[in-house]
Amino acid sequence: MIDSQSVRTADTVPAATRGFDAGKKVKGRKRFMVTDTLGLLLAVHVVAASIQDRDGAKRPLLWTRLDHPGVRKVWADQGFAGRLVDWTAQILGRELEIVRKDPDQRGFQVLPKRWAVERTFS
Repeated sequence: MIDSQSVRTADTVPAATRGFDAGKKVKGRKRFMVTDTLGLLLAVHVVAASIQDRDGAKRPLLWTRLDHPGVRKVWADQGFAGRLVDWTAQILGRELEIVRKDPDQRGFQVLPKRWAVERTFS
């Protein structure tokens, strides 16, 4: 599973390594994590918070492909949909499945197959 989390940083952090995540209204950095189904880390990548999920996910997905060749399928949330799904299939030869939430869902609800990466963040 792959996910990202935006975290606030102090003003002393260099401006080149921090940004503003408009969706979360957070000024700081964004960390990407790839975990296995138990929530154990496979890859971590930290970038400025202004980087889109689908752009920042390429490097940790590549590292996972190189370091853990047995991983054939990766689950992600809706923020990773789009070009990244095609890139993962064509370049990495892996399947990136987007786990979508129920259209009637209000508020937070644990999504199937994705709880392990959320637990690792917490």
